[in-house]
Amino acid sequence: MKLITPGPYGMLEITIQLMGYNNLCYSLVDNPDLVKAVCDSIGERLLKHYQICLEYESVGAIFVNDDWGFKTQTMISPDDMKKYIAPWHKKFVAVAHNANRYAVMHSCGNLKNVMDVIVDDIGFDGKHSYEDTIMPVEEAYQKYGRQLAILGGIDLDFIVRSSPQQVYDRSLKMLELARDKGAYALGTGNSVPEYVPDENYFAMILAAVKNRL
Repeated sequence: MKLITPGPYGMLEITIQLMGYNNLCYSLVDNPDLVKAVCDSIGERLLKHYQICLEYESVGAIFVNDDWGFKTQTMISPDDMKKYIAPWHKKFVAVAHNANRYAVMHSCGNLKNVMDVIVDDIGFDGKHSYEDTIMPVEEAYQKYGRQLAILGGIDLDFIVRSSPQQVYDRSLKMLELARDKGAYALGTGNSVPEYVPDENYFAMILAAVKNRL
């Protein structure tokens, strides 16, 4: 058993918090040097964070959390993501791989225009956060399951609104889909807030326990 350590927010998230979203968008055109300076300053600190985490043998993977998008697209253009954000993520993954550990990405949003960057350029080992309104986890697994581990994905809205039996059935089908074809870990599409019905959450867990046995 190993720990998976998250970051204290992510590259893009902290950039938006520091600059403000509107200011960031204007600055990408009017003052790109400022954007780069802010991103580099954040990136250096996050890189140090992951390096410290990886000094401990109990850490098996780093969890690079950074919400890149929303329902229809990334927060900034794919070109700007590649220029300012992705290079630092590549460094985070590199320090994990150099330490013989895994690097997993968490990002909400529609990332279809940057998935090639996540998989081929940055080289993440796995990705978390999937939504039915963007791409159901079943579809994501069929499309990307050979390239990286698909983590979670049982849509949060589905878990909240469905019956325990429906949650159990979908969870079991997802596990059967993933059997012998690639890497998958059963879990929710995002976090597990307090309004998730206990019986629905445990129905998902039960599918994993029975499938293991």
